[in-house]
Amino acid sequence: MVYMFLRSYVVRPLVALAFRPEVRGLEHVPTEGPAILASNHLSVSDSVFMPVAVPRQVFFLAKADYFNGPGAKGRVVAAFMRAINQIPMDRSGGRASARSLSAGGRTLQEGRLLGIYPEGTRSPDGRLYKGKIGVARLALESGAPVVPIAMVGTDKVQPIGSRLPLPRRGTRVTTIFGEPLDFSRYRGRQGEHAVLREVTDEIMRAIQALSGQVYVDVYAAEHKRRLAEQKRQEAKQAAAEMLGTAKDKARSAAHTAAQSARHVADSLTHRDSPAVPGEDAARTTEP
Repeated sequence: MVYMFLRSYVVRPLVALAFRPEVRGLEHVPTEGPAILASNHLSVSDSVFMPVAVPRQVFFLAKADYFNGPGAKGRVVAAFMRAINQIPMDRSGGRASARSLSAGGRTLQEGRLLGIYPEGTRSPDGRLYKGKIGVARLALESGAPVVPIAMVGTDKVQPIGSRLPLPRRGTRVTTIFGEPLDFSRYRGRQGEHAVLREVTDEIMRAIQALSGQVYVDVYAAEHKRRLAEQKRQEAKQAAAEMLGTAKDKARSAAHTAAQSARHVADSLTHRDSPAVPGEDAARTTEP
């Protein structure tokens, strides 16, 4: 109830007025029954632009951080996410992730639309990254069709680090829904990892065909870890170089100070030394 009210009377009118987004292929989204809406993930605002384009409610597997944030703000966000029936997704792997997927499976069994980002996290650079097999497991266990989706332009109106999406001249957000993918040929084989990998890769290829993104056969989270490690190494190297430069400057300053001290000492020694008898006369005597 809260979701549909906000979508119809608050969010959708604001989005339409501010951004005038384009929607293509909406006819591929089933008007009833379960379906998995599998999208690329460029921006936080993907979870705004895509759902407002769909007449039905979309239940998202949202990251668990939205449900367990600290303080009053965290409680407000968690209450809002529950009010719009979003499902906490634990991305730590193992049993926790399996429980999250089971909740998604129940949503599909109830005949609803389930939104999921197979990449698991936002793309750090606009490329399309390797999908996680959870989307395949949901598809095979539920028998629901998978609708591939391409979000285009959301990373321009809300780049990583931005709090809110903002209209940008020359940029139009587009949501593209592809033809549903049927994986009934793999029914009963959800326990085979190779099958899950093949189904996931097929979904990612369909998303790439819609989005035109460059594909990277690496998990986005892994790539982010590598970037973070690279930044740490670069920071350590920069710090070492700064320290080395500071030491060189200190040594140079100490050397200059020592030379100055020796020069002053030599001058004082020369000034205070006794004159040699006859030296002045010798200087003035013609040869």
